[in-house]
Amino acid sequence: MRFVTLGASDSIGASCHLLQVAGVGVMLDAGTDPDEDGPDGLPMFDWVRKRSDVFIDHVLVSHAHHDHVGALPVLVREFPHVQVHMTRPTRELAEFVLPASARLQKRRVREGTATSEPLFDEEELDLQSFLYRSHDLERRFRLNGVAGAGAVDAAFYHSGHILGAAGIELSFEEGDRLRRVFYSGDTNIRSQSIIPGGSYPDQPIDVLILESTLGADPEAELTTRRTEELRFAEGLRRVWERGGTAVVPVFAVGRAQEVLALIDRYKRHGRLPAEVPVYTAGAMRAVAELYDRTRYSSPRLNQEFVVENVDQVRLPRSSAARRRALQEPGIHVISSGMMFERTLSNRIAQELVADEKNAVFLVGFAQEGTPADRLLAADARREESGEAEVVLDPIRGSQPLCCQVERFRLSGHSHRRDLLRLVERLSPTTVVLVHGETEARQWMADNINFFYPDIDIILPETGVPYEL
Repeated sequence: MRFVTLGASDSIGASCHLLQVAGVGVMLDAGTDPDEDGPDGLPMFDWVRKRSDVFIDHVLVSHAHHDHVGALPVLVREFPHVQVHMTRPTRELAEFVLPASARLQKRRVREGTATSEPLFDEEELDLQSFLYRSHDLERRFRLNGVAGAGAVDAAFYHSGHILGAAGIELSFEEGDRLRRVFYSGDTNIRSQSIIPGGSYPDQPIDVLILESTLGADPEAELTTRRTEELRFAEGLRRVWERGGTAVVPVFAVGRAQEVLALIDRYKRHGRLPAEVPVYTAGAMRAVAELYDRTRYSSPRLNQEFVVENVDQVRLPRSSAARRRALQEPGIHVISSGMMFERTLSNRIAQELVADEKNAVFLVGFAQEGTPADRLLAADARREESGEAEVVLDPIRGSQPLCCQVERFRLSGHSHRRDLLRLVERLSPTTVVLVHGETEARQWMADNINFFYPDIDIILPETGVPYEL
């Protein structure tokens, strides 16, 4: 069995891994790097094209976040024989987020904010959609090689990350023995507000390909979700009582719906006044409809909960009307979660940071170097010196940081101790650490080696094949 990472090996961007097993080429995810523009953000598909002994027969998509699915249209174009597999909710989300991405890329070219042409357009997506095959959770399906050289059995397992997100199990004959591989995807063993914790294979596996997102975050393992939820409620209430506005940057798929469910619960339980206006915008409303439509057919904590029934106000489109809304106390649940430049959460934060009555509440992972990370770093400097400035967008430049900044551990990822528990549960002989920055993967490697010294550990480098 040969394994190679074609996406970023030392960050969370462009998740893409290729396995050649039993004569079948299986790609796990095909994402883009959100920090890069155009082709620079793609996985190394050229690595495959340049080698006559490397092939792709199938791609299995773990979930519909861009860093896992954003390069799928390019992959299908360049390897037109490939068959695409995902869960049913992931297919519905992909058929929403990919056209939205095509429109965004086109708009950026028109505005002059992109450095290259769009990677794909909506017409191309329409022609490709027939290749997407959807599967129920824990139902095995067969992956055959184009050359008929062999076959692999596959199954999706609910991963606890977002709607439709799944870990992927592969089993196949190699020599005279059965081998089993499990790719965690982005996983969370604990329940969130809407999505229950992940499910995993019962029997021990041979190779675990494991995410490492929070491997460098020691604070995450020291908190409980219940404590963070209560702290979040108290933070929102205090901003309201002092007449301020709180912006909550979220990923439009997953985190937005979970946060809205939390706010709805706070109001129903009296932790937040019912009259507090909650503003939302853009794609998250359409994603909420998908969450609601699939609530009886995918894992939920409460099948009766409807995201669209949460009391919310559509954020005004015009800049002038939006500024007026920001002058009134309220909560703005807005994408993007990492506050990338030119996104709505970044623009709103620029209007709020200079006023001490306001707040920016971060509820997810902040990748190093992103505006969300810069905001946290500026807040740390302010703690030391009493004042600080932050650059949310280079076009606007440095701004005084006066508002409250808090981070709440409401991530859709398992913290590092839970990931170690998953290693113990699955009892692999080999662990391949992916989807994490260098420090995160190294912490995971060191601790797996300490607690489970018999396990082989691989920290893959992009484009380097490994025999497993």
